[in-house]
Amino acid sequence: MIALEVVFWTCLAAIVWTHVGYPLAAALAARVRPRRVRAAAVTPSVTVIVAAHDEEDVIARRLENLLALDYPTELLEIVVASDASSDRTDAIVEEFAAREPRVRLVRAPRGGKVAAQNLAVAQTESEVVAFSDANATWAADALRLLVRAFADPEVAYVCGRLRLERADGTNREGAYWRFEMWLRAQESLLGSITGGNGSIYAVRRADYIDVDPRFGHDLSLPYKLAQKRRRAVFDTEALASEKPSTDLEDEYRRKVRMFEHGWLMMLTGGFLRGGGPVYLVELLSHRILRYATGLLHVVLFAVSIALAREGLVYEIALAVQLAWLVVAALGRLKVPLPGAALAYYYLLVTWATVVSLVRYLRFGVPPVWEKAPGTR
Repeated sequence: MIALEVVFWTCLAAIVWTHVGYPLAAALAARVRPRRVRAAAVTPSVTVIVAAHDEEDVIARRLENLLALDYPTELLEIVVASDASSDRTDAIVEEFAAREPRVRLVRAPRGGKVAAQNLAVAQTESEVVAFSDANATWAADALRLLVRAFADPEVAYVCGRLRLERADGTNREGAYWRFEMWLRAQESLLGSITGGNGSIYAVRRADYIDVDPRFGHDLSLPYKLAQKRRRAVFDTEALASEKPSTDLEDEYRRKVRMFEHGWLMMLTGGFLRGGGPVYLVELLSHRILRYATGLLHVVLFAVSIALAREGLVYEIALAVQLAWLVVAALGRLKVPLPGAALAYYYLLVTWATVVSLVRYLRFGVPPVWEKAPGTR
């Protein structure tokens, strides 16, 4: 029983640390020893790259939004990297390019988002390369605010803040995302963030890395740049907006696909090969333990059942877990109970970490990606 008790307390401690202890510790450390970005108003030449696969429904709106940015016209280029689009995406981009010299189409063979981005970067010459999703919308001043961090010579990567629009259905991603943005701000103050977002980010050209096409930029660029002792930071004022998946079930499938890429990076991408002790703690606490949460919950539940008759603490632990499952089930049934929808969201996302690991181990990770339903 001693071994089971050790497993119980280890799993419980790991779950509490990654969700509560680490965020509080990061916030405290960021206030005690902040490492602020020496930002300034700079206007480097920028190429904004939009990777697109069959985005005819949104690509015109995306180009119009980027063309309207408050940034010097002569310093801005917009490149759509079409990942073998089979709809009217290429034709729409070419129509824009015919009347607007800042717009250019780069056709890529079907190889996935990162492969298209790598190809587009190789065909541009600007000082900074910025990236955005086809369904995102940037605030007019977003690019000016995004690049000001490059006044600091230590900064190689900066991502802006993604604001999720209200979903039409049952998705509660927004509540989690607001917490994630807050935590990202704490990590940025500590030195470097452990993850970005595909809607709005930029890289100094000299620091750009051609990563494995199966890796997403969101997770791979920050840690790979930190390993080179270059900073990856977060600007809370550079805003982009995007529509999330409509329903929790759609978000669950999206998370499974995302987590598969995360497992690949963590298990084969040299995840913990450097970056300094503080950054390694960030990666372990925010990424590895977060991804392992599903496995930790499964083990904790099984061990709680085995230990239920060994003491009141274990009985209470089992009762709390069962109560949480009941509340999550009520959220699945859309019962209007406070917290039920969030409990169901947490259950699905946590379970997605387990399913994604199994799928990665069985099938590997394809480089191509599909759009999440309801996000356009």
